[in-house]
Amino acid sequence: MIPRPFWVNRLHEAWQSVPIAWLAGVRRSGKSTLARSLGSDQTLFIECDQPEVEDAVKNPSLFFKACRKPIVVFDEVHQLKDPSRVLKIGADAFPHLKILATGSSTLAASKKFRDTLTGRKRVVHLPPVLWAELPAFGGASLQQRLFHGGLPQALLALGKPTAFYREWMDSFFARDIHRLFEFRDLNRFNALLEYLLRQSGGLLDVTKTASAVGISRPTVDSHLQALQITQAITLLRPFHSGGQKEIIRMPRLYGFDTGFVSHARGWNPLRPDDCGFLWEHLVLEHLQSFHPDLPLHYWRDKTGREVDFVVVRNRDEVDAIECQWDPSEFDFGGLKAFRTLYPKGNNYLVSPLTLPSYLKQAGNLEIKVCDPSGIAT
Repeated sequence: MIPRPFWVNRLHEAWQSVPIAWLAGVRRSGKSTLARSLGSDQTLFIECDQPEVEDAVKNPSLFFKACRKPIVVFDEVHQLKDPSRVLKIGADAFPHLKILATGSSTLAASKKFRDTLTGRKRVVHLPPVLWAELPAFGGASLQQRLFHGGLPQALLALGKPTAFYREWMDSFFARDIHRLFEFRDLNRFNALLEYLLRQSGGLLDVTKTASAVGISRPTVDSHLQALQITQAITLLRPFHSGGQKEIIRMPRLYGFDTGFVSHARGWNPLRPDDCGFLWEHLVLEHLQSFHPDLPLHYWRDKTGREVDFVVVRNRDEVDAIECQWDPSEFDFGGLKAFRTLYPKGNNYLVSPLTLPSYLKQAGNLEIKVCDPSGIAT
């Protein structure tokens, strides 16, 4: 079992303030394995898709009263008939227990969750394997992480497991999308998901997407909502001050995993330009994981100048984060245009460096060149 101390610490940090840690993440991201890594001597592990479990938790009070271990894990908790009732009773009546619930979505995704457990839970989002975790995963190379993706089974495969991606999509629809949202058309849903993965890193035009895939805009809207809830896509809103020359409405779309993005685009093998494009996705995952409470946006003006990520620190200070595979080839035009409008804040150029961070000057701008760990909290 591969140790993932960063995520174990995140779970314990959640339990310091609430009784329930909700571990969310896409299918096969490693949620169950992470839960089991807490230790069998400390953990009662409940697989909620087993038929006898429903009978075992029929009376939640009796179930929790019989628990002799400090941590109770409900794996795939949405499989229960009334999961919110079970979790609520555990949190309220047995505060000495630490409860971990895993699932592919938020509690609000399913009609089963009549109570979203406000004030009783903290959500920890487990993404695909982070750049900083690669040494623990058999020393997998960065190129392998970009090409195979970060779902552990695919990452550790000897070659790119093409069949894995198709099987995952079919399973994702059957076990998550259909059960949670009652969508019925697998082919239409997968056609949309594949299209979105090919568009990853670009701006999302919903009307154009509906036309390209051949489905109605209301259907695209409902499917996009489901994909965001299940964390299969991320939509970043533009940062702006309402100026006429800035993009103010259209979100930027990111697929959840570089392996699926490269598979959807037919990139085999990866070229250097492909690596730079996919590197941006890994930086986004780092920001979402290490700085989950900071508002995250992108910036672009109508001439095409842009900044990859904008982090809002306070009303008058915003950090600009640019991603570049080779920092010597970076064009500072977008960053300079951004800073004429928003002069205050830190500037970062994030690359997969093998040397310590350093400072770079571009006109009157000072930029910190660093790997993702160099971005200040």
